[in-house]
Amino acid sequence: MSVPGARTPRAAARTVVRDPLGAVFLLRYDNEEAGPHWALPGGGLDPGESPREGAHRELHEETGWAGLEPGPLLCTWTHDFTRAGVPVRQHEHVYLAEDRAPRREPAPEVAADHLADGILGTRWWTPDELRHTDEQIWPPGLAALLDAWTPGAAPVELGRVTLDPAPGPPR
Repeated sequence: MSVPGARTPRAAARTVVRDPLGAVFLLRYDNEEAGPHWALPGGGLDPGESPREGAHRELHEETGWAGLEPGPLLCTWTHDFTRAGVPVRQHEHVYLAEDRAPRREPAPEVAADHLADGILGTRWWTPDELRHTDEQIWPPGLAALLDAWTPGAAPVELGRVTLDPAPGPPR
């Protein structure tokens, strides 16, 4: 028996991909509950998969890029949203990957998967753009997290974050 308002737990992992100048690669979504937002490459873990393994798999699935590994754990956070009509409470591990390659676009073979997953577009965001945008970025405060991060730093636990729909015109 389901409890009204209950959410299905979901474990996920994502990767911050930064280019040599500090720009971050993000994917654009429009969620029925949270509204338009930008998120890191990543997604739900497969059964038996560790967060780091899931981050690596998802990074490759959503970008088609080879040779890029999730590095240190930047943060963890929990948030609620509706995914494919199911209310979920998602706990995410967010890793950092420093990409030595210049900015690149996702491989052409991931375009069909993006369409199926509701990914509306991709974009590289400079550190300054991340700091000054009015758009919703997941996880919230990503620019500040990256500004404060130093090699060897302990991961930040953001806790449960309530996401407000992004302001703007109706979708």
